[in-house]
Amino acid sequence: MSTTAPPSAHPHAHAAPDTHAAPDGRPHPGSDAHPHRRATDRAAAEAAARPMRRAGDHVVTRHSVSLVVPARNEARNIPWVFEQIPRCVDEVILVDGSSSDATVPMARHCLPTVRSVAQRGPGKGNALRTGFAAATGEYIVMIDADGSMWPGEIPHFLHFLDHGYDFVKGSRCIAGGGSLDLTRVRSLGNRALLTLANRLYDARLTDLCYGYCAFRRSFLDALDLRSTGFEIEAEMIAHALRSGLRIAEVPSLELPRRSGRSNLHAVADGRRVLRTLITERPGARPSAAATAEEQR
Repeated sequence: MSTTAPPSAHPHAHAAPDTHAAPDGRPHPGSDAHPHRRATDRAAAEAAARPMRRAGDHVVTRHSVSLVVPARNEARNIPWVFEQIPRCVDEVILVDGSSSDATVPMARHCLPTVRSVAQRGPGKGNALRTGFAAATGEYIVMIDADGSMWPGEIPHFLHFLDHGYDFVKGSRCIAGGGSLDLTRVRSLGNRALLTLANRLYDARLTDLCYGYCAFRRSFLDALDLRSTGFEIEAEMIAHALRSGLRIAEVPSLELPRRSGRSNLHAVADGRRVLRTLITERPGARPSAAATAEEQR
């Protein structure tokens, strides 16, 4: 399955207009029908038709967008994250993991319209599943609250959803992406797990253990999420591949956590991701949807 952006349509060949004029200065009948058109008009029209690439560009989407932000003791990071959220986001859902600091009051102070929901159980997987269940938008975007993911990249994800893709994931390993926080151990682990995932799922992904994703809420049942920890990100991708969803990768720059310490444990969580990839591989077990169909 191809995971790259759809190729742009090839420009149509335009016949060169007859620019030879008659002796009296008037154009021949076969010349351009709009002799007074400025030479820059066509370039301006073509530029307007191109997709917008800069995060600052205004994006107009006909679909409602929910942003799910799991957080636990992120009061110092919330202000920066929330002030970077672009206007194309219609709903922000903060999933609080029993924070002992002012995470929830800070979120409400920064964004009075934020919806705060209590996490149903321990772990990032539980937090995301809680947020997805509460989301009402047609598109769902997931982002971390520690400042390692720039909300200004959200329009890039929405662009591909608007143009036919079902699941869009950020990649730190394609042109325009990168990481300012990836340690050597995490990098080696990500490469190993990525190689395994591509082989097991017959895919051509460039990044795996990175949780900046967006998808159509109508496919939430197809994703069939059950994980409770950090492995939910791998589970989402595994189930998206297994379900035949149209997947695109977009470049993303991972930033250093702005403050505090991460709850990620590279070795332990890496093992959980490995177990998820093997358990969820095609043919390993029937999906929940297939099982329900068989029981009818």
